[in-house]
Amino acid sequence: MIEQLYIIPILLFSVVIHEISHGYMALRLGDSTARDMGRLTLNPIPHIDPVGSVLIPLFSILVAGRVFIAWARPVPVNPMNFGNYRRDDILVSIAGPVSNMIMALVCTIIFIILKKVGFMIPDIHPLVDKALTFFQVMFAGGITLNVMLAVFNMIPVPPLDGSHIVASILPPALGESFRRVGFFGIFMILVLMRWQPFAMLFNYVINAFVYPFAILIHIFE
Repeated sequence: MIEQLYIIPILLFSVVIHEISHGYMALRLGDSTARDMGRLTLNPIPHIDPVGSVLIPLFSILVAGRVFIAWARPVPVNPMNFGNYRRDDILVSIAGPVSNMIMALVCTIIFIILKKVGFMIPDIHPLVDKALTFFQVMFAGGITLNVMLAVFNMIPVPPLDGSHIVASILPPALGESFRRVGFFGIFMILVLMRWQPFAMLFNYVINAFVYPFAILIHIFE
């Protein structure tokens, strides 16, 4: 499925925006750790996780033809700098998935513009037409990819963003015990993704969130 590699630029940019969003929200809430460590940058290199940003996406593209899960190196956050630990942890956690939904909207707008440009240019050069088609496919894929990243990260299993929200809502002692699951939760997530009922629910939720963007595209066709 080498032709599916068009999605890699969008994937890298999306996971970088996701992590930067966490860091900027933390900065607004009083924690400058990510900024001080140089992680509030669009340069993808400091954010790339060799496994989550490269190997896992490439493997899933080559085997299944699509990206199922991906992640970047988490930005460093020191919740001790927050004014309200529980509230601010929720706000920082939700910033990443929200950024992906915004990215899905941006991809939708760019896709619509590219389609309009293709229709407006008469006798378009074949090379330009191929370039427009490539970018249309890339940004159309970016819509689903970003929705998938948002939904995936909201799964309430550590260390995903959804788990931080759950841990902050739980009573403090129970919340801390829940956080200690840590990266062992990745194995739980992999099991869940292979469990058919969960996989079906996951795809249903993704399709439900993609639908408004598809309607927006249809309106401007």
